[in-house]
Amino acid sequence: MSWLYIALLALAVAVVIGAEWPRLGARLEMRVGTDARRRRERAKRKASLRVVQSNDADDFAASVERDLANLPTTEDEYRR
Repeated sequence: MSWLYIALLALAVAVVIGAEWPRLGARLEMRVGTDARRRRERAKRKASLRVVQSNDADDFAASVERDLANLPTTEDEYRR
C-alpha cells in the first residue's frame, strides 16, 4: 500500500466518524450519566413552576403587569 491509499483510508474513516458523531455522542452521554443529570435538573425547574387557572381577564392582566414591572431593565445608553 502506498501512502496515498493510507491517507484516503484515514480520510474516509474521519468522514464516517464525523457523520455518525451525533449518534455516537448521544450513546456516550447515556453511559456517562449526563442525560439523567439533565432530566433531574429539568424536573427541579419544572417543580418550581405553577399554572395560574383563572377565568378573570383582569387577574391575568394584573399578573402580566406585575411580571413586567419585576423584569430587570437596562439604561438607555445605546439611544444616546
